[in-house]
Amino acid sequence: MPRATKQDIRERRKRGTRGRIAGSAQRPRLTVFRSNKHIYAQVVDDDSATSLVAASTLSKELSEQLKGKSKLEKAKLVGAMVAKGCQEKGISQVVFDRNGYLYHGRIRGVAEGAREAGLDF
Repeated sequence: MPRATKQDIRERRKRGTRGRIAGSAQRPRLTVFRSNKHIYAQVVDDDSATSLVAASTLSKELSEQLKGKSKLEKAKLVGAMVAKGCQEKGISQVVFDRNGYLYHGRIRGVAEGAREAGLDF
């Protein structure tokens, strides 16, 4: 029997979490994806299956601010940018979806950045 890879284990955790977490129009879901170089965050309304706000380390608005920062500092800036976009759209509360990742490091950084910028979850 083949061994489970890290990705397989994360996908399994992700499926379990997504069974319990769902975003609605009143309280959308803030989901995070992490690659080796970049971090992506988006706010999703699962009722209408639409992405309301998105930000990443590849965003042009953040490109100047990200120079010379660590990955954790970049994650906090991405979280703050998502929170700013949510406030512009009138969203104050979200459900945090860590997407199968452990709540640690850059994932926690996105959450802290969003909270510091005024998003509630």
